[in-house]
Order: sequence, then structure tokens, then C-alpha cells
Amino acid sequence: MLKHMTQVEAPALLTIEGELTIFRATELKPLLLEDPRPLVIDLSDVTEIDTAGVQLLMQAKKMALQSQSTLTLVACSSAVLDVLDIFNLLSYFEVSLPGGKHDS
Repeated sequence: MLKHMTQVEAPALLTIEGELTIFRATELKPLLLEDPRPLVIDLSDVTEIDTAGVQLLMQAKKMALQSQSTLTLVACSSAVLDVLDIFNLLSYFEVSLPGGKHDS
């Protein structure tokens, strides 16, 4: 007998290309912060990321956690990996390093 069934929404996929800098972060903010669905962000084609881009990703992750949703970063470019590593955020975003290893 089925007593309770929870509808699970499929994650939304957002692919970001080019720069994830202050100007682009302003443009992307509504997409990342206003949709309550789980979100998967493909960062494979990001060529540059600055602190505004990092702050936006952190804010999106915080909002996902608060709403008991998920935010997953996938296929991070070397530019993204380098910056997240500098800020010691690889484990916060649960990003796998090349070769399938996790930052610890």
C-alpha cells in the first residue's frame, strides 16, 4: 500500500558559456535565484570567473539548501576549478577534480 508519494521535479539544466563576471552575474541572478527546482549548472564553457560569479554561485547554493533543494555544478572548466580551489570552495560545491577525485 502506498501511503505517501512525493513528486520529485527533474532538475533544471543551465549551461553558462563565456565569462561569469560581474556583468554576466547580474544577468544570470534571476535564473539562479528565482527557480525553486533543483538546478544543475554546466560550467564547461566558462572562460573566466570573478568574485561576483563566485558570490552568485554561493548565493544560489545557500538558497537551494534553505529550500531543501539542490544545486550541482558539473563539468567545471579549468578557469572555474582554479578559482574555486583558490577560495577553498571545491568541497562546498562538492566538485570533483579531474580524475574523479574530490577535494578534501
